[in-house]
Amino acid sequence: MASRYWVVSLPVQSSASSLWSRLQDSISKNSFDTPLYRFNTPDLRVGTLDSLLALCDDLLKSNNFVEGVSNKIKRQIEDLERISGGESTALTVDGVPVDSYLTRFAWDEAKYPTMSPLREIVDSIHVQVAKIEDDLKVRVAEYNNVRSQLNAINRKQSGSLAVRDLSNLVKPEDLVISEHLLTLLAVVPKYSQKDWLSSYETLTTYVVPRSSKKLHEDNEYALYTVTLFGRVADNFRTNAREKGFQVRDFEYSPEAQEGRKQDLERLLQDQETLRASLLQWCYTCYGEVFSSWMHFCAVRVFAESILRYGLPPSFLSVVLAPSVKSEKKVRSILEGLCDSRNSNFWKSEEEVGAMAGLGGDADTYPYVSFTINFA
Repeated sequence: MASRYWVVSLPVQSSASSLWSRLQDSISKNSFDTPLYRFNTPDLRVGTLDSLLALCDDLLKSNNFVEGVSNKIKRQIEDLERISGGESTALTVDGVPVDSYLTRFAWDEAKYPTMSPLREIVDSIHVQVAKIEDDLKVRVAEYNNVRSQLNAINRKQSGSLAVRDLSNLVKPEDLVISEHLLTLLAVVPKYSQKDWLSSYETLTTYVVPRSSKKLHEDNEYALYTVTLFGRVADNFRTNAREKGFQVRDFEYSPEAQEGRKQDLERLLQDQETLRASLLQWCYTCYGEVFSSWMHFCAVRVFAESILRYGLPPSFLSVVLAPSVKSEKKVRSILEGLCDSRNSNFWKSEEEVGAMAGLGGDADTYPYVSFTINFA
């Protein structure tokens, strides 16, 4: 599947079928590796010249919007698949691969009646895609909220002893809690453990001798218990802090610990449910947005062809996917199939830089041309 396609329309001098045959023949002889397809643009309602000019002023901006939403959904799919360790499934429109949908494009008359004004069709596409973009924002925010809660829990469980949750490190037998005695948990810098062991009994009165026991150690800190009389706990905290030891607030509660475990399991389940739901929604809506985008491209090539070649509509629209090394050759072939006077006119304008391409591309050609990027 190519990642970049050109949508091109050429002016028809005699018949579209003969021009198509000449184009096929030229491409096969001079750039045989360039895929070439008809792009089936319907006969749309032209309206007035003023309305067509006003519409074309907005076409590039609208195209960038629709293309941007398409890319947002595609990136979201890739992110969700990467999180789950899977690979992205082929993107489709109603089961048809997106490249095939483009190269075999057929206008959906039921969704976009060809007798509707062009502005009405474009506005309808814009509204539909904008609604999908709003839905995407809401769904992604809901999913990211659950992920943020899980990340916060993980930080508490995997951070240093100075900040992490201690409930899974402390057992009931590590604590002494009575009418008068209390066990505190002290976080001691790893390289200050000797200082702690030699000084904790003297940080305040009524500390139980040899009551400190190391429960855990990480790269930065060690976690120690110390048992003392409850009435001197505040004084011990203050003196410990002055020596660089942090006394953590901790209350052992099996019920709270079980509650946190259940919250974690619920959040993990919610995250997977939301991820699967969002992924399925993204695959479906990518197809809808891509279909809308291709219909928009059909309106765009029609409107720009009318402004370029005049009335009545007489042009051949095609899709090509040239390789980078074949681009100049294909451009030369396309230019050779245009009216020579028209070609020379556009060449001279290009040389003086007096005109920009109607299709919004950086270069100017004697035919309508714009690029569709799938990447």
